[in-house]
Amino acid sequence: MSTVLRPRYAWIDGAFREGMEIELGGGEIAAVRPTEAGPTDARTAVLPGFVNAHSHAFQRGLRGRGETFTNPADDFWSWREAMYGLVDTLTPESAHCLSLRAFREMRAAGITTVGEFHYIHHSGAGQDFALDEAVLAAAADAGIRIVMLHALYLSGGFDRPLAGAQRRFDGGDLDAWWKAVDRAERACRTPLQSMGVVIHSLRAVPIDLAAEVRREAARRGLVVHLHLEEQPAEIDACRSAHGCTPMRLVLDRLEPGPDMTAVHCTHTDPTEMAAYTATGAHVCLCPLTEANLGDGIADVVGMRDRGGSICLGTDSNARICMLEEMRLCEYGQRLRDRRRGACVDATGGIGTPLLDMATCGGAASLGVSAGRIEAGCAADVVIVDLDHPMLEGVSPADLPAALVTGCDARVIQASLVGGQA
Repeated sequence: MSTVLRPRYAWIDGAFREGMEIELGGGEIAAVRPTEAGPTDARTAVLPGFVNAHSHAFQRGLRGRGETFTNPADDFWSWREAMYGLVDTLTPESAHCLSLRAFREMRAAGITTVGEFHYIHHSGAGQDFALDEAVLAAAADAGIRIVMLHALYLSGGFDRPLAGAQRRFDGGDLDAWWKAVDRAERACRTPLQSMGVVIHSLRAVPIDLAAEVRREAARRGLVVHLHLEEQPAEIDACRSAHGCTPMRLVLDRLEPGPDMTAVHCTHTDPTEMAAYTATGAHVCLCPLTEANLGDGIADVVGMRDRGGSICLGTDSNARICMLEEMRLCEYGQRLRDRRRGACVDATGGIGTPLLDMATCGGAASLGVSAGRIEAGCAADVVIVDLDHPMLEGVSPADLPAALVTGCDARVIQASLVGGQA
């Protein structure tokens, strides 16, 4: 059975278009065509569902924690202590509960696909990987499309063993971890669930083993994500251990390409970034989390000028709103470069590139057929309420910029995943 949407505006090929009809069927967009019939709901706009390319769902349990500190220099450390404290308490039941809260909040915010960068595997009763299925079950219960990015985590730093709560992350060895990846893949319940893999970071996975993971992931056709150069301390530690930056290791040893995404790149050298983006590899920015932790502001303008493919993630889920991630991405660049309209497209508009980051950019990073309103793509869409007070008086031409600079998730009337509410 098919469903036909005829909104006032549909976001197609980087613009809001009138007089369009979108037919959904079999979990996909069956057709997109002009129509002379009037809109069935003249006060709505339809966009591709937002794609959240980087989430740690369990960290939804940290909201409001780790924010109080006596010394500003210790801000990150108080958050890390809170995070490890939460990790110590997690059970499959509590991991499911926290993940379900995060995923339901994402759906309400118009996020229809999540790349769950999943590294908290064990319940505390040895290496049982019991939390893997808990997260997948929560995604099924929330009705969100998920790419479980199953993380390998082996060390507590360059040449440092895992300690304390980090043992909950332990992949064991490559053979044991790949078997866990296979188990998680078998646990994927529906066509809405698929797999990718994660090299947590080059401090958590020795580079020789990271290269083995990269080769095997390519053989299996799985996307690869990794945290990279989020903080200067990571870069300094890598220089001490290897004589070069983490990005240089990626370039020299991991063969980046369109199936790889580096998360953060807050402090990446421009020359190395140019070499990375030239391969077609992606960068995932998480502006709200990077601000919350005081990491810094990545050079988004430089990434885009070098042909970078950029996507967005909610990371720690301290706040879940893709419109706000887009807004802070833009405003951060204005603060960094002291110019308005930093994330502009060729026509001088800021809406299109930011919306692309939140939709088709994330879909490319996760390897899913989503993020666009076109035939053959997943029937994942967001319905915006044009009657909402935040959009009152906004002209059609200004709607893309108004969404990303003046709105939050309250303008989202509904979202569909695979054509289902």
